[in-house]
Amino acid sequence: MTSLVLTETLRPGVCRLTLNRGDKRNALSSALLRQLCDAVRALEEDDSHRVLILRGAGSVFCAGLDLQEAADTDNAQQSAQLVGEMLHTVYDTRLITIAAVQGAAIAGGAGLMSACDFVLAEAGTKIGYPEVHRGLVAALVLGLLCTQVPRRTAREMLLLGEIFDADRAAHIGLINRVCDSGTTLERADELADQVLLGGPQAVRLSKQAVNQFTGDDFRAQLSRALDGHLAARDSEEANEGFAAFFEKRPPAWQVPAATTVPRNSEPSS
Repeated sequence: MTSLVLTETLRPGVCRLTLNRGDKRNALSSALLRQLCDAVRALEEDDSHRVLILRGAGSVFCAGLDLQEAADTDNAQQSAQLVGEMLHTVYDTRLITIAAVQGAAIAGGAGLMSACDFVLAEAGTKIGYPEVHRGLVAALVLGLLCTQVPRRTAREMLLLGEIFDADRAAHIGLINRVCDSGTTLERADELADQVLLGGPQAVRLSKQAVNQFTGDDFRAQLSRALDGHLAARDSEEANEGFAAFFEKRPPAWQVPAATTVPRNSEPSS
């Protein structure tokens, strides 16, 4: 069976994980999410590892949730919990994480990118959180976004669901740097070497301090966000969003009927 996440030790102190589902644009299936969490935890156990570079095989970093799997309502809660576990595992690891992004980072893929300490994206990379176009709520990533971009910008990203390019992502502070085509992994290696110049304990404690300052109680935020995410996943609107995606048509949203309250009516007791 082909591993969905490949692990490499590049040199002392630096390791790399590759999402190995390039034929599916590295869509986040439950199996891939589990393997990714397991791989990060396994690398953490070796004190010699200090920096983790995360990349996607093929032309796309990660296109988000596997929608074929996500459309199965019996799988909704497990899938959502695994996404939350993945975000927390990557965000909270003692390893300094660098996302080397190419092609696209969409929805859950953009969330995975946002959970990393550094993000380098190839010029032309497409990024966005289009969940509302599928009748879904990008609640799980909200705690990360609101520490990285202004809240008004987060509203624009989540309420409009627009896809934007790497230059726009760098301008709003969602990523660190835009790289020339074909150079992202090289730039990630250089950044890893810069991290290694710092004292191991000082770097680890500095990351811990930043996380506690900007993302205090991130696990509790994810727990609250899971309720909102699941409320959308288990809805007729989400069913229509999935159907429209698979049938390659615009969704036919059903707008709730307006209710009117008589002007002189008294509130019920």
